[in-house]
Amino acid sequence: MQEITRNALVEKASALLADGTVGRVLAWKRGEFDYDVTPAVFQTAEELARDLVWNDFCGANFSKYLIKETEKSDEKVLVFLKPCDTYSFNQLLTEHRFNREKVYVIGVPCAGMLDVEKVKKSAEGIASITEDSDKIVIETLFDGALTLDRASLLAERCINCKSKKHTAYDELLGEDGEVLDSARFDEVAAIEAMTPDERFAFWQNELSRCIRCNACRNVCPACTCEKCVFDNPASGLENKAASDSFEEKMFHIIRAFHVVGRCTDCGECSRVCPQQIPLHLLNRKFIKDIDNFYGEYQAGAEVGSRAPIVDYTTEDLEPNEAVERGDDNA
Repeated sequence: MQEITRNALVEKASALLADGTVGRVLAWKRGEFDYDVTPAVFQTAEELARDLVWNDFCGANFSKYLIKETEKSDEKVLVFLKPCDTYSFNQLLTEHRFNREKVYVIGVPCAGMLDVEKVKKSAEGIASITEDSDKIVIETLFDGALTLDRASLLAERCINCKSKKHTAYDELLGEDGEVLDSARFDEVAAIEAMTPDERFAFWQNELSRCIRCNACRNVCPACTCEKCVFDNPASGLENKAASDSFEEKMFHIIRAFHVVGRCTDCGECSRVCPQQIPLHLLNRKFIKDIDNFYGEYQAGAEVGSRAPIVDYTTEDLEPNEAVERGDDNA
């Protein structure tokens, strides 16, 4: 259950609109179903009171939205950011992707978001979803009420949350948390332990489901190029489904290389994938290798930090050293 109430967000945003601190608010809006929550821009207190949502389905990371939103007006935009979102916020500032002076950040604590797909699989004909302490009550059209443990429905990125601490904000609602000792690299280690043939089969099975909808690329805070290489009509790969197994792998592998050292492990790529491909594992592999080879580094932990792969030192790891250390599956 989220520690800060919806009313607290509505009251704070309405007050900042009223006194002219901000001209609009980027927050979550209710959809057709309780689990159908979408990003939206609010311009009046009436809109906020009617449509703003703060619940277990507010998983969207708004950091990337600020690139376009800050270009629309000189007025400040208020944005609510969860702890994990602030890492992407800082990384985008490091890359000079938007004007910090045009943004008013309110940090909101997060107890973890629910996985919409897990919820849908748990019940048919969902009519409503409510919270009851550490339980989730799902009212169905056919089988009455179903009560489930909230922990069993958490999104993977929340089960393995890296931090409850905000790295950026102008104002904080509630208390801040701490950086966590996460088990987020355990699954990467399990894949590394596979034989080369087993790893190939694993990723072949996962990536073969890709329909090239580009949702992962479009939502990723690290993918902010004005023109993506995969949108180039001369590439032969422009916005189309893969015609063979090589193409389907190439898209995701190239995208993973493009965000290496900049990915904050926000998990948005996996959250929006309609095929439930664990795309975040590709990025975590790179993060794990950077930590092993160069020392622990967290993209977005502070504005201006440079990833080890773009920050040369005389102590940099040489390729032959990786082999000597037995890291030949890197």
